[in-house]
Amino acid sequence: MDAARSDQRSTLDLLKAMVEIESPSDDKAAVDRCAALVAKRCSELGGRVRVHRKKEFGDLLEARFGPAKSKQKPVLLLGHLDTVWPLGTLLSMPYRIADGRVWGPGVLDMKAGVAMALSAIAILQKQKRLTRPVWMLLNSDEEVGSNVSRPLTEKLAQQCEAVYVLEAAQGLAGAYKTARKGVGNYGIRVEGVAAHSGVDFERGHSAIAELARQIERITGFTELDRGITVNVGTVQGGTRSNVIAAEAHAEVDVRIAKAKDAGRIEKRFRSLRVFDSKCSLHVEGGLNRPPMERTPGTVALYKRAAAHARVLGFELEEAATGGGSDGNFTSALGVPTLDGMGAVGEGAHAAHESLLLEHMAPRTALLAAMLADAGE
Repeated sequence: MDAARSDQRSTLDLLKAMVEIESPSDDKAAVDRCAALVAKRCSELGGRVRVHRKKEFGDLLEARFGPAKSKQKPVLLLGHLDTVWPLGTLLSMPYRIADGRVWGPGVLDMKAGVAMALSAIAILQKQKRLTRPVWMLLNSDEEVGSNVSRPLTEKLAQQCEAVYVLEAAQGLAGAYKTARKGVGNYGIRVEGVAAHSGVDFERGHSAIAELARQIERITGFTELDRGITVNVGTVQGGTRSNVIAAEAHAEVDVRIAKAKDAGRIEKRFRSLRVFDSKCSLHVEGGLNRPPMERTPGTVALYKRAAAHARVLGFELEEAATGGGSDGNFTSALGVPTLDGMGAVGEGAHAAHESLLLEHMAPRTALLAAMLADAGE
């Protein structure tokens, strides 16, 4: 704890530099600039850095710390450098420290977690307690589904004893996350028959009317008692009020708590059929992230973390959340995965995104303790 507090200024300096390099997922050059900054810091800490070049999204940053060869399997620190905020957001949301908080785009989700992890590694190096391999993987497309980074995430995780996800904690109590829902996205597209709504009404077959009926059916797929939620988030269709719509489209978000329900929800979407035979229906998409279920391995990690927290002087809670992370992928492989090990705050993806400064040193100390414990 003393070391984390002493090192907090440098942690904040790195965080400020990261936040002020804005890195939206859809801007490869911007994400790569942020990765270059972090890669430099990793190298300064003795990390063996490898950049995995990507064309569509930002490059993936891998760094390995501790002994190059060991009888112990590595621990993987998992995070991402992309944010949801477009370039120029700093003009209205500047990085600042005020009212006991740190504010700025991406400060909570999740650049603080990266800065804290590097601080934890620095602390252990100074204390000569980094005795086992610690790998870090920072992805560039987490906010848009991790399609590019997922193969590497899974490849590295399968070689590791455990995965520590540097995402923000759950709520202002700072709970570690031991379960997350799986995430799916479906696109529902309907093609109808256009016609003049005044002259040829009977000849038209409205894609909008058909989609509305499908939405009623899809909404019924929600089963709260099973942890399944289905939300039609966007609807588009038609051209003018006096034209019977020839096309309509809806985007649907799906969350499941149990992997066994993936097939159940997939079957329901694929069994959709039109009410109006003159219309056609097309279903696209599927489950993007499997659920991170509360496994015995994850519970064991949490209990160890809670014991360290008590020694450090605070209580650590656990929580489940409906949001997904890259930890969903690693947990689904059977690798014990503990999530929410980053900063404590609120407002991720919102204009009031911020973290509570008072929790930064304790959380950094806890992360360092978990890495040291794994090597002793």
